[in-house]
Amino acid sequence: MIAVSLVACDVSDSSVQKEGSVYWLNFKPEIDGLLQELAARYKEEKGVDVKVYTPDSGKYQSTLLEQLDSLDPPTMFNLGTPNDIKILGSYAADLTDTAIADQVSVTDYNLVDESGKLLALGYCSECFGIVVNPDFLPLVGLTIDDIKDYESLKYAVEIIHNNEFWLGYDAFAPVDFSDESSWKYTAHLANVEYAYEYRASKGWPECPASLTGEYMDNFRNLYDLVVNNCAVSPEELAKGSYNGLQDFKDGKAAFYLAGSWDYAEIVKEIPNAVMIPYYCGVKGEAKAGLCSGTENRWAVNGKLSEKTQKATRGFMVWLVSDPDASSALSKALGPLPYKKATNDVENGFINDAAKYREDGCYNLPWQFCYQPDSGTYRAGLLNALKDYNSDQSDDTWQNVRKAMIDNWMTCYIAENE
Repeated sequence: MIAVSLVACDVSDSSVQKEGSVYWLNFKPEIDGLLQELAARYKEEKGVDVKVYTPDSGKYQSTLLEQLDSLDPPTMFNLGTPNDIKILGSYAADLTDTAIADQVSVTDYNLVDESGKLLALGYCSECFGIVVNPDFLPLVGLTIDDIKDYESLKYAVEIIHNNEFWLGYDAFAPVDFSDESSWKYTAHLANVEYAYEYRASKGWPECPASLTGEYMDNFRNLYDLVVNNCAVSPEELAKGSYNGLQDFKDGKAAFYLAGSWDYAEIVKEIPNAVMIPYYCGVKGEAKAGLCSGTENRWAVNGKLSEKTQKATRGFMVWLVSDPDASSALSKALGPLPYKKATNDVENGFINDAAKYREDGCYNLPWQFCYQPDSGTYRAGLLNALKDYNSDQSDDTWQNVRKAMIDNWMTCYIAENE
């Protein structure tokens, strides 16, 4: 894949996007192969050129910033968070009263700017949590039903880790600090703090200027459990590069931090894999469900001609209304929130999330999407966590707290000056 530093150069050396064609800068690497197939099919059926380019994991934002002002800008791209709308909303077309907006069945996933313009449409619903290989629990006298809160999770994790030599597998598959996976700590795991603050405050009408830090001990509970109970030391996780997903699929671990987007890969090797919530010791968490939401939202480039915008909107409508195209997308992503979509959902983790809701469990919303100046904020948090990995003391944890709580306000002020 083309290095990000060469993206702008590569684009300028290639043919400039033709008016009336579509260029999708795709946010999700795991569906690149499917999108290439759909693009080719759309070209065959409709005669419209569709190019799909997928940056490396962790490089989407920098690639988007480069390409929006290039000679060959994307006609459709991802604006996943309220912060993205603030930074890049001026590039997005108002989709109010368009054919693709009329197809939307769940408006909660959409994003508008301060003036009320509809700039981004959610195109899937996802979930994340802790994936478990249930076949590895009976060997330590447990079943998946025994894990229902932090204490029971901690017991299962530690008994497996402490006996990994004779079991032949460890507790957690490694999640390292590389660009490909560090967001699992700085966004998804950090969401423990944000989501529970959100619930305690009865909702955030907009990004809060500050956090209370009330749930930092719960974040620490789960973080410590993950980094201290795998085959790789915390210090090595902070500097190494490991393929935790592959290790989990290869049967080297019983638990893994993952999302519904990993289901298709995991189920090939572990067909009965299940997802459980981020249990972290919060009172009443036996009624917690999975973290469900999205940061996958389509925007159309409003700087391009109306002909090109119309072609792009037409392609989007086809994706969510054509029976075969929408079926293929739903199988890969989970249910599409569109009226005419054929939602052939075969995603067991999405089904797990639905089962928790049916049982009366509450959803943990994706509040990490509100992180102010997310690139700077996450980098600071990651550095603090690296230091903590080397010295897991209360003093170094205070630096994590500062990076997560105090720096939220600093980044918020900088972003809103």
